[in-house]
Amino acid sequence: MGKAHSMAYATMPMFFWPAPARPVKKLIVDVTDELAHTAAERYAWESHTTNWEAAINDPEIDLIDIATPNNMHAEIAIAAAEAGKHVICEKPLAPTAKEAREMLEAVEKAGVVNAVAFNYRRTPAVALAKRYIDEGAIGEILNFRGTYLQDWSADPDSPLSWRFQKKIAGSGAVGDIGSHVVDLARYLVGEIEEVTSVVSNFIKDRPLQTSGFDALGAGEAGRGPRGAVDVDDEAMTLLRFRDGAVGSMEATRNAWGRNNFITFEIHGTEGSLYFNYEKRDELQVAFKNEPADRRGFRTVYTGPNTPYGEALWPIPALGIGYGETKIIEAYELMRAITGEAPIRPDFSDGYQTALVDEAILASGASGQWQNVPLYERQNLT
Repeated sequence: MGKAHSMAYATMPMFFWPAPARPVKKLIVDVTDELAHTAAERYAWESHTTNWEAAINDPEIDLIDIATPNNMHAEIAIAAAEAGKHVICEKPLAPTAKEAREMLEAVEKAGVVNAVAFNYRRTPAVALAKRYIDEGAIGEILNFRGTYLQDWSADPDSPLSWRFQKKIAGSGAVGDIGSHVVDLARYLVGEIEEVTSVVSNFIKDRPLQTSGFDALGAGEAGRGPRGAVDVDDEAMTLLRFRDGAVGSMEATRNAWGRNNFITFEIHGTEGSLYFNYEKRDELQVAFKNEPADRRGFRTVYTGPNTPYGEALWPIPALGIGYGETKIIEAYELMRAITGEAPIRPDFSDGYQTALVDEAILASGASGQWQNVPLYERQNLT
């Protein structure tokens, strides 16, 4: 994430010109001086430190960007808000909804710009789906089906990342990747009212890491001492939305052959939409009003005539990558800081997503439908 965010701040003005602002990369923080120095050199930051409080206390710094493990999010974000700094935080907003609420209250009290980095909604094809929905092109939404399938942790001998430890991560697949599906569902369909879930933990322990950084699913053999995995590997959930739609979502990090398989299919009274992030230049659309002998899914390729397209590449289907979603995220953040437009998703979205995530986990434990409390946004624009 340090690489992705650094690249986005540097290249955003190259795409969105005139840019709302040209970010100055003042200070980068890492856990050791060697790692911090390397990051500063590699990603072109002016200086480096191992002390995150130095960034909070620096009067020349306006924005704090949090890309740490989840258990550090709240402390840093709250301190940043109290110091009058704007804040963007990687997802999930916090390990628990309680901490997410504390972060939200801090930024609201301080009146600072705040954002949570659910960058997949920045994919132009996803934004195009949102446009079609808002225009009424698929009518009243009846059904949402979302997935996020990965295989990076399917090997039981892959190392014990912090993502497998509840005291650091808060949850497993639900918070790590399921939260992205929840964000897409909320963005495209609306608020989720109830959930019922099957939550599973398939791999009970993993080899302890020996390296000084998070190795994720590769790079270390499965020998030596092992540590307990105390978070979920998979969640399968049924959804009821407040506006009457129904849906489902599946999140797993144990799906061999699936790399970053984020999909959604949305059915409405006037048509359907389908998206697969592994083919992220494409949106599949089907409309009821097509002649019967032409009715079916067809492909719309994103490009200059679709959301954010004029700033990206001049030819449809030329290729949108993960980096572009982060560039768009940086653009929207700078627009918010300079007062051009409010930004979503913000900390209230991160908190509401945390409420859904906790309801999924609670339902998995109880086997019952679980109600999701609704947070009423403040100063909604």
